[in-house]
Amino acid sequence: MNARSLARWILGAAITSAMMTSAVAADIVVGQVAPLTGLEAKQGMSYAAGLRLAFDSVNKQGGVNGNTFTLVRADDHNEPASTVEQTRKLVAEQRPLVLAGYFGSRNLAALLASGILDQQRLALVGYRTTGIPPSHPLLFNVRADVRDELAKLTEHLATMGITRLGLLHEAGAEAVVAAADEAAGRAKAAFVIRAAYAPDSKSTASLVSAFLKAPPQAIIMVANGAVTAAFIERYRMEGGAAQLFAYSGADIEQLSQRLGEEQMKGVVISQVTPNPYKSSSRLTREFAEAARAQKLDVPVSYMMMEGYIAGRVIIEAARRQGRTPTREAMTATLNAMNDYDLGGYAVGFRPGARAGSKYVELSIISSDGKIQQ
Repeated sequence: MNARSLARWILGAAITSAMMTSAVAADIVVGQVAPLTGLEAKQGMSYAAGLRLAFDSVNKQGGVNGNTFTLVRADDHNEPASTVEQTRKLVAEQRPLVLAGYFGSRNLAALLASGILDQQRLALVGYRTTGIPPSHPLLFNVRADVRDELAKLTEHLATMGITRLGLLHEAGAEAVVAAADEAAGRAKAAFVIRAAYAPDSKSTASLVSAFLKAPPQAIIMVANGAVTAAFIERYRMEGGAAQLFAYSGADIEQLSQRLGEEQMKGVVISQVTPNPYKSSSRLTREFAEAARAQKLDVPVSYMMMEGYIAGRVIIEAARRQGRTPTREAMTATLNAMNDYDLGGYAVGFRPGARAGSKYVELSIISSDGKIQQ
């Protein structure tokens, strides 16, 4: 073979290789339908920012197996019917490999009832609810569930000698009530009063009144950020003296922005991710590096950290599938993911267990309004 022929052969081989690579490589679409406007918009946007941090970081390194990641979002205004409608539209138009970052107990219930996940064989990785979702084979959460948070909170209260508890929860969340009673029983405590709020309610007057009439030593709030903030504000204003404990879905940053230091002082919130403000592990250091490298449109937060973790789990599941990830393989890979250590935070799933982590820590708001852990 002469030099000219050899050059033509090398060029042809390079072109063929490039064509084969481009035919295999793809843009992996991840779909999110969440509240991007309204009272819960900051949570939806923060979760999305975390997902993008993970995807942008890996895309800058050339992607995974030649594939890159794109997040496509749609606003459901926190309305269950819109969650279903926007998901149908997103699935039809964008053909996502996987969904992520959904919000709301009623929203998730409506999505499952619609049959979209089953019909499309589409996994949902990462979601926030004020209830305990059913153990659906296409649901994969990257955080501890409400049961784990209730166990941590009641155990903590028991060590302080606090045994007469109150529970604030969303109406219809019977599984939460049962889990709370079970956790309290193990801690040798009891819920002496419970108050439920309607999901679309904008008033907390009756809730506050109930806890003032039969005051417990401490109140555990399993409610979204808007309800929790409104309850704390009114409860403090009317002289409520019980210690206040919130589950992670209340979003500590959102509460801090909406309430004054005096109202927030002493409030304890369970957290299901490592502290995003401290570089205490490989995960938090990588998160901090990714955040510094991006121009963020929302502040760093626990919610952003959770979105980042969800993004990292999706990336790892795609990596384990090779060059041609599919929806079916995504589900199978996630189900087999029982050993993924992000660096101080482990994620794993097994049949019947949709919560991928058991990590729960407690944060407290100090007298100067700072987050302590």
